[in-house]
Amino acid sequence: QLQLVESGGDLVRPGGSLKLSCVASGFSLVTYSIGWYRQTPGKDREGVACLTLNDGITITNVADSVKGRFTISRDRGNNSVVLQMNSLKPEDTAIYSCAFTRKHYCGTMDYWGKGTRVTVSS
Repeated sequence: QLQLVESGGDLVRPGGSLKLSCVASGFSLVTYSIGWYRQTPGKDREGVACLTLNDGITITNVADSVKGRFTISRDRGNNSVVLQMNSLKPEDTAIYSCAFTRKHYCGTMDYWGKGTRVTVSS
């Protein structure tokens, strides 16, 4: 059974950094995508970043709203996808969740983690 477990959420001051990790288990595929999404009460869920592994080639994308501050990467050691968040702003406060799909892009996702809370506040 495929599972996604997020970690790394915390309270951080504006301008600070956090690293979120999404450990994925229970699958063996050469093509898949894992994305990071965030949601705050009263707002639509927002796609933050996507990593696609397609037969050995890694492709990453980040949303314009976080470009230059957030990066997404793969940690092969523990089969995880990491969201590095720098220069955090109060508007980055949200529940961050990772999601998985067998497709080579992040669209409608097939599996979701439970999320990890990020709070940016002084």
